[in-house]
Amino acid sequence: MVGCGGLTEIVDIMKRTGAEDLGDFYPIRPDCQADTPKPRFKPRAGKTLSERRWNAAFSEDGHLDIEKVLRRIQRGGVHPAIKGSVWEFVLGCFDPNSTYEERNQLRQCRREQYIRWKAECQHMVPVIGSGKLITTPIITDAGQPVIDSAINSCFSDKRSIQWMLALHQIGLDVVRTDRALAFYESEKNQAKLWDILAIYAWVDNDISYVQGMNDICSPMVILLENEADAFWCFERAMRRLRENFRCSASSMGVQTQLSTLSQVIKTVDPKLHQHLEDLDGGEYLFAFRMLMVLFRREFSFVDSLYLWEIGFS
Repeated sequence: MVGCGGLTEIVDIMKRTGAEDLGDFYPIRPDCQADTPKPRFKPRAGKTLSERRWNAAFSEDGHLDIEKVLRRIQRGGVHPAIKGSVWEFVLGCFDPNSTYEERNQLRQCRREQYIRWKAECQHMVPVIGSGKLITTPIITDAGQPVIDSAINSCFSDKRSIQWMLALHQIGLDVVRTDRALAFYESEKNQAKLWDILAIYAWVDNDISYVQGMNDICSPMVILLENEADAFWCFERAMRRLRENFRCSASSMGVQTQLSTLSQVIKTVDPKLHQHLEDLDGGEYLFAFRMLMVLFRREFSFVDSLYLWEIGFS
């Protein structure tokens, strides 16, 4: 899943060598090494949720002792070898009280639903699911194709037009997402992220797509090999975060959080708050992006995942 050999092979190598270099899980492109911050998070024996403790937290039929798992995550995060599986529970994809069989059935149903949505989108825009992505407009505001082969026919309904108008912006954001990671040197992996975001934008007609969702979705694409599973993990994350992306002419999605941050800083560090006021930063708009995408761009990839795990659990 990560790198040429996949996550499974990397895990096997680490088990044989005893290595704990997180760069083996999330390799950085050689040309980005110098400019990429070094992660501060490292798995800690006895604190980080390990693969052994994760497996031991399940009963014989599959019930998960979620309280024990969450306590371990709070103490030291999740080992990279099991992040994808753990995140599915932490984000609420699965009920800890469910059995292995119940989860298998639910996973299969979700995968089939995702395939139906993807086919629906692919029928309108054939490039979806092709391993390619779009970075230029394919349709005019009136619903006419810019390139004849880009869409299957002309569209007049508002939902289809608005969705297609967003596709090239999704593509532009995707090619800028986590560019330092070797994972996204592959166009196939970029296209996987684009497909998920495009299909989510079609399904969530209310919010559709807003810049920053790419930063939220990217870890799911990297951690979960199956595209449908990554989509549902992203969908669950968006249930918590979608209001961050709801903006209008009179309000921003994170406005309440910005106000709360202002009050916290004013109480904890009045001098800093006054300094920001003097700089005309009292509304804390500088923190807009930080809060919207949960500090994805302020920390290294590894550290942002650790921060999310603590916050989500």
